[in-house]
Amino acid sequence: MKRIIRAVLSALLALGCVSCGSADTSSSDNTIHIVTTIFPEYDWVKQILGENPADMEVTLLMSNGVDLHSFQPSAKDIMTVSSCDLFIYVGGESDDWVRDALEEAVNKEMIVINLLDVLDGYVREEETLDGMEESEEEEEGAYDEHVWLSIRNAERCLVSIEAAIEALDTAHAETYRANLSAYIDSLKDLDQAYEETVSEAQNDILLFADRYPFRYLAEDYGLTCFAAFQGCSAETEASFSTVTFLAEKVEEYELPCVLILETGDTRLATTILSNTETPDLPVLTLNSMQGVGMLDVEDGATYESLMEANLEVLKQALR
Repeated sequence: MKRIIRAVLSALLALGCVSCGSADTSSSDNTIHIVTTIFPEYDWVKQILGENPADMEVTLLMSNGVDLHSFQPSAKDIMTVSSCDLFIYVGGESDDWVRDALEEAVNKEMIVINLLDVLDGYVREEETLDGMEESEEEEEGAYDEHVWLSIRNAERCLVSIEAAIEALDTAHAETYRANLSAYIDSLKDLDQAYEETVSEAQNDILLFADRYPFRYLAEDYGLTCFAAFQGCSAETEASFSTVTFLAEKVEEYELPCVLILETGDTRLATTILSNTETPDLPVLTLNSMQGVGMLDVEDGATYESLMEANLEVLKQALR
């Protein structure tokens, strides 16, 4: 991978294509370029910038909604990262390509934020729940990358992101700090709403007929979960034993619904429910934000609005 990235950068530099997105990053360009890999990072930056008092350009690499686990950077993506001023990425196994891209970076003064490093002490290993299909692709000890699905983790990440933006634009530091404070206050209110929902719930069990990227959210609020696949699994077919296990849990806990992700479909959920005495239970969707792209942003999607929507789903799932 390193040789490929070096070759790409060399070719682009030879063509004079030193740019971040469509912007020119030559010495005459005073624009500050911020690049994020996934939607939550992108939205966090936008919330801190607010009305964007400085000349800043924010790029979402996975703008077409491709899943973090299947993203393959293009030559343009590599160059965009190589020449930006601030780069924010998750830092798990799905981001293996980043290491080589940064070693060959054109901008040696780039500020880099690795979310897993920021959250050192709060990161968990990928979890295999009871009855779950074991992924052949997952290496033992791999970290669960879905840290953004904890509002509390989001608050920790926001502090580091604001500090980096402030370092790049000290002239508007007070504005960024004020935006950060207001946004964290709003997220704390949302966190409290989650706490109250769970404390008032009739049960604390969630069952996913899908992958399970919600470990961090579940641990924040003391929820017990069952699922068909690990959060980073590429598996789509569940074994008979997994289907049977999950169907038994639906009946044992008299669950009011089963859950899927926004990137999934209802086929496995339908199969599980067909093996219960309540085959007509609803199938509800929790948004893991792994498929959110610029079209969703243009439609008004924000990290906070999607977490609020997830809360409404939880109210139904925990009743």
